[in-house]
Amino acid sequence: MQNKVFVLSNTKQPLMPCSPARARQMLRDGKAAVFRHYPFTIILKGRESGEVQPVSVKIDPGSRRTGFAVVARFKSGQTVVFAAELEHRGQAIKNSLAARRAVRRGRRSRKTRYRAPRFNNRTRPSGWLPPSLHHRVETTLTWVERFRRLVPVAGIAQELVRFDMQKIANPEIAGVDYQQGTLAGYEVREYLLEKWGRTCVYCGAGNVPLEIDHIHPRSQGGSDRVSNLTLACRACNQKKGNRPVGEFLSKKPNLLKKVLSRAQSPLKDAAAVNATRWALFGRLTHTGLPVETGSGGRTKFNRAGQGYPKAHWIDAACVGEAGEAVRLDPGTIPLQIRATGHGTRQVARTDTFGFPIRFCPKDKTHFGFRTGDLVRATVPSGKKAGIHVGRVAVRSSGSFDVRTESGVVQGISHKHCRLLQRADGYGYSQIAKQIG
Repeated sequence: MQNKVFVLSNTKQPLMPCSPARARQMLRDGKAAVFRHYPFTIILKGRESGEVQPVSVKIDPGSRRTGFAVVARFKSGQTVVFAAELEHRGQAIKNSLAARRAVRRGRRSRKTRYRAPRFNNRTRPSGWLPPSLHHRVETTLTWVERFRRLVPVAGIAQELVRFDMQKIANPEIAGVDYQQGTLAGYEVREYLLEKWGRTCVYCGAGNVPLEIDHIHPRSQGGSDRVSNLTLACRACNQKKGNRPVGEFLSKKPNLLKKVLSRAQSPLKDAAAVNATRWALFGRLTHTGLPVETGSGGRTKFNRAGQGYPKAHWIDAACVGEAGEAVRLDPGTIPLQIRATGHGTRQVARTDTFGFPIRFCPKDKTHFGFRTGDLVRATVPSGKKAGIHVGRVAVRSSGSFDVRTESGVVQGISHKHCRLLQRADGYGYSQIAKQIG
């Protein structure tokens, strides 16, 4: 099943999404035109307005991927009409900053132009986030604003509290109603699933029921702290029994070392989400729309109660109290969005030692195209004859390269290229894989 198609009026007012079949029919009849290819949007030629139903944009923030679900509230209930997953480039930003720092520090230790350190005259504003984390907030907000321009959004839902740290530190804590109700245990279990990669730590089995296991058994003084908990399949859990992990893995010293070191290590991705959740929540509230929040344990409880599989966009649909009853097709193919950035401002490329090896031209546009634009190249004859759709890499000579899903086609003339969509800092694809 494909996503619904976004629809705009002839005054660019967002209307309710329609089915792909309906969109194709209107395009064939000349009643609409293509407004945008990713996400696919049509604009009507003879309609200024229409009745709309309230729509919510639901977000499942993640360190590497963020899930989006556009949920429409019809009389028959809530239905997911569009799903997407956004892949962040936070690690790439961190690596770029580390490379820049290394080049600058190397410049201070050799006889070249000296760049003095500036650590003493820099101040960080209140609420400052590292660039790799700030990127996650900004890209998420970018897509919330895009959805607002493409669909009549009446509310936003965000998974605000990924993990309840107090509940994780002491699973036996009492005095809070939800921890003694049907949600008890969900926070700790979800944390362990993220930490141990949703596989058995002893045999590596995946896609099997996993049980919580005490690394140091409780019968021998082990605690319930999360640093003493791991996940194991039923066979390994019963085989280990109440033996210490050192005795159980005595013949596998490498695995024992890995388990003990990973048990004490912090969860990097969870820390990134926890560091950015309130910044994202504050920016979302400034949109003026009502913002609903929920915890990661509540999201999993809603998803498991409805029998839906694990996926980022499905978690987004199940965020908050409204996620208790939401209708979706597990066979939906979400739009895969990958943050690629807008290039670089470097005037010269450097080698591993920081010396310039080639210079970048100032002009970025050639023959009306820029690197990263989505084009359709129709080559009439020759070895490259055919239709090639993908991202273009431009040259001043007019001989372009087009990166398609099957590979890179080199040496295509600009005369054969037709612009489909300007580069916007993101790459798009739809993986035809059934989730359910």
